[in-house]
Amino acid sequence: MENLKDRVTIYEVAKASGVSLATVSRVINNQGNVTEKTREKVQETIKKLGYKPSGLAQALATSKSTTIGVVIPSANYVYISCVLNGIAEVCKEKGYNLQLFSTSHSREDAIRVLEKVITSHVDGAIIFDDELDEEDVSQLNSYYVPTIVINNRVEGERVGCIVFGYEHNLRKIVADKLAKDSEKTPTFIHVHNCGRLLARTEKSFIEVCKQANREYAIFNCDDSSSRTYDDFMEYFKTHKQGYFVAYRDSIAGAIVNAATDSGLRVPEDVEVLSLIGTKYANITRPTLTSMNIDMVDVGRRAMYMLTDLAKNELEKKTYRIESVYVKRDSTKE
Repeated sequence: MENLKDRVTIYEVAKASGVSLATVSRVINNQGNVTEKTREKVQETIKKLGYKPSGLAQALATSKSTTIGVVIPSANYVYISCVLNGIAEVCKEKGYNLQLFSTSHSREDAIRVLEKVITSHVDGAIIFDDELDEEDVSQLNSYYVPTIVINNRVEGERVGCIVFGYEHNLRKIVADKLAKDSEKTPTFIHVHNCGRLLARTEKSFIEVCKQANREYAIFNCDDSSSRTYDDFMEYFKTHKQGYFVAYRDSIAGAIVNAATDSGLRVPEDVEVLSLIGTKYANITRPTLTSMNIDMVDVGRRAMYMLTDLAKNELEKKTYRIESVYVKRDSTKE
């Protein structure tokens, strides 16, 4: 992205004019309390530097609509759709327009999409994509695009983030299970191309099993509930029990269905924990034990953080949301 021209910031305008950020803001938004001499000086500096005010910041001051860019890996997942619902709810409340950018499970594609976000001149961005790393996202610091990153810890002058707390709770849940059950083999379901959250939780799972000196298994499957069901119908021909940690409800539900269709009892023979709980946890039979985060609220919070960031009023740039363990019928405890 080296060929993309950096946007001049309001900070540079203030420094070059020898005035405060508040004064520059008042000039940009045609507000009072600024002398004519100072106004002319700031306007001259703006013209000289080629400064283009942030549409988001102006919208907040003038109540005009603006465009927010949202980057997601796919809208097919229920938890992603919930985040979008929360974002859209606040956008509607504030009168903002929403522009959606979707990536595939590829870091190269995610970087290309990030370039599109910048060159499309959106006035603010929310990024929820597991393929982008800190270095990729932090490049937004070089552009005057206020950005909130979901599920990736990145901070900067124009960047804030929301991070999820799954690992700590998962460690406790698995450790408690291993202490109470010495028969069932703990198994982590590794779904291909599912990003950093899955990698972090898988690492935590392995560490807990090693600390307990217990054998464990990693079961590789595709990102498909139907293929996972077929894989486990075959698996349960030779394995009659187990404790499984699945990435999300659709995968967990496929394992539960395969177990019951194989004549096994849930949770007596087979137990399944879903990491990312959604509305489907209560729909399946038996219901799924899961780790829940209100993803609609995540979307809302991301938008409110973005509006504060655009006004230079976001004091807490990293917000952590802990998952909540919800016991249902697919596990004993």
